[in-house]
Amino acid sequence: MDGQEFDIIIGLEVHIQLTNLKTKLFCSCSNDYRSANPNTHICPICLSLPGSLPVINKKSIEFATRLALALNCEINHEFWFYRKNYFYPDLPKGFQISQYNKAGGKAFGDGGEIQIRLNNHRKSIKINRIHLEEDPGRLVHKGSIVTSPYTLVDYNRSGVCLIEIVTEPVIESPEEAREFLKQLKSIIQYIGISNLELEGSVRVDANISIKGHERSEVKNINSFKEVERALRHEIVRQKNLLKRGKELSQETRHWDEKRRVTISMRTKEFEADYRYFPEQDLVPVIIQDKFIQEINETLPELPNERALRLRREYLLSEFDSENLVLDKNFADFYEQGVNIDPSFGLEEYKQYCNWLMNSVSGRLNEQNLNLEDTKIQPRHIVDLINFIKEGKITTKIAKSFINDMMKGTSLHEIMKWKGKTRISDKVLLKKYAKEVIDGNPKIVKDCRVNTRAIEALIGKIMAKTKGQADPEITRSIMIDLLQKNGVI
Repeated sequence: MDGQEFDIIIGLEVHIQLTNLKTKLFCSCSNDYRSANPNTHICPICLSLPGSLPVINKKSIEFATRLALALNCEINHEFWFYRKNYFYPDLPKGFQISQYNKAGGKAFGDGGEIQIRLNNHRKSIKINRIHLEEDPGRLVHKGSIVTSPYTLVDYNRSGVCLIEIVTEPVIESPEEAREFLKQLKSIIQYIGISNLELEGSVRVDANISIKGHERSEVKNINSFKEVERALRHEIVRQKNLLKRGKELSQETRHWDEKRRVTISMRTKEFEADYRYFPEQDLVPVIIQDKFIQEINETLPELPNERALRLRREYLLSEFDSENLVLDKNFADFYEQGVNIDPSFGLEEYKQYCNWLMNSVSGRLNEQNLNLEDTKIQPRHIVDLINFIKEGKITTKIAKSFINDMMKGTSLHEIMKWKGKTRISDKVLLKKYAKEVIDGNPKIVKDCRVNTRAIEALIGKIMAKTKGQADPEITRSIMIDLLQKNGVI
């Protein structure tokens, strides 16, 4: 089987906690359980004590409607909840209240799509459905799930509202899965239903198979970043089994983040094993057109719409605008900044985007921070661009200021403290140029046959001045001296 081509089939089930709700899905317990002591945000409904009855959280219907509209789903105007039966220590009822789209049942919304772009190729990732369900409790292990000698149960999470987004099996690579999740995260951030930076706010189940063979489901991948890694590993595992002549079995696997491997947990359950039947303690939910219209009118500008506007108003490229709007905080920061200085025009709009998406974003990635974790202000980058334009600092010097700006220090304070300004004194720069020419005869000789060697000499001056030499004046002086010496 060496050299054999394998067609990969991936479908994702993305579970999003609606963290911006104040209370749980079926009771009035606080939704904010993360900093609480175990088993303190619970009530008879959370624990399914005899005689307790659930009541639907109206705000959860509003949030689900927001997402359905943003994803272009067809909202079902009437549906009811089902009991999904399975036995697990974190599920006190012995079943989970969810939605079922068969046997007469309906999901919250059907269809929908998310557009992705990968290697300049666009693709529509079709969505099968979205639906509401309650979160189980949380199992706490000492160490890893594999080696832990015992398991503790915290029911604070029991009953927290989840919305599940189920894709069609049309994703063909881990990279496509990554791009889909980036776009989904952006949409959720814009419509304000969840903070996906919170621990445990997102879990992904990834169904993956090689065409013609049984699929595996990798359960409870706890972050979008880990999904791509888990899929890459699982593809290699399945391919290697097939190359050795082994058969693939349908099973559920666990993603071990520390070892970066999937571990077999159990033979995969089939849908019939869950024994779905209607939840008799909840009345049907009816959503009227007026309610949907009211929610639609309150929806903010979505990422794709904003990208189009940024291209129209600031003449950004398609690539820049689409990357900028992925994180709402970045897009907000950009628009605040470019509108501070009325003298800013097309050139400054592009420069501002470059500084934000390259230098600032790069430092954030290095330090594993989000923009909101820093104290950098839009004004800081405006000053940076203006100081470079006015010749007060060089681009190299400006880049060295980013870390201090992220701590909230103004450019004026940084320059006063570090004393870094552009050196434009021609007498001083001529002195440095002569020293570099005298000290590097081999490079000077190379300039006779290759004028690009001049850049090496200019680099020596930059090193002497720690990047403060004005590059244009330095180049002019260097070329003049080399011409007078008959080198070029």
